Amino acid sequence: MLDSFEVNKILGAFLGTFLAMHAVHLMAGAVFTPAVPEKPGYEIAVTEPPASGAAEPAKPAEEPIGQLLASANAERGQTAVRPCETCHTFDKGGPNRVGPNLWGVVGRDRASEAGFNYSAAMKSKGGKWSFEELDKFLTNPRRDIPGTAMTFAGIERGRQRADVLAYLRTLSDNPVPLPQVAQSPGEEKSEGKSDTKSDTDAKSDAKGGVNGGAKEGTNGNAAKSDAKGGTKGGAKGGAKGGSK
Repeated sequence: MLDSFEVNKILGAFLGTFLAMHAVHLMAGAVFTPAVPEKPGYEIAVTEPPASGAAEPAKPAEEPIGQLLASANAERGQTAVRPCETCHTFDKGGPNRVGPNLWGVVGRDRASEAGFNYSAAMKSKGGKWSFEELDKFLTNPRRDIPGTAMTFAGIERGRQRADVLAYLRTLSDNPVPLPQVAQSPGEEKSEGKSDTKSDTDAKSDAKGGVNGGAKEGTNGNAAKSDAKGGTKGGAKGGAKGGSK
């Protein structure tokens, strides 16, 4: 049986071994500790999705259709409507297909093409196909006239719609006049300045003419005075010489 001295030696050996291992661990940690960079090697920017129900940024307002029509191109419009030829005809007296013939559509009454069966929504809408009404319909047919049988999704770009309308306007013996384009306040102000400047220039010219005429008249009087003086001097000199 082990006495207390032997037990103390064994316990001391275990304790010494533990202390030695712990010291080695501390030293290794101090020597081999990696340096932590101030900034991570790769920064990943995480964008938070917008909260549900947040308002989307408003789209910029398009120019009025009247202004777009002023610079529209009918040839581009004819190219743009080629896919529509599967459902519509565009020549005078052409037959109806899935959609009605579109000759003379600009300015005619809605749902008025003979022989075509329009939807109830189109019939109840009423009114005429003006440039403005056609523009709204071509933007989104089902939103403009809910219940329409038109399956076309619409033309999003305003300039392309203007080109299409410019072409549809040519499909008539008497094309509808283009809408009047209202001038912006800046243009009206510029024209007003030009008119004022023209009036000022005209007044300046008139004043210059009067002054010039008056000056010429004065010079004419001076010439007359010189002539008169010369005549008197010649006559006086001749008379004096004759007397002598």
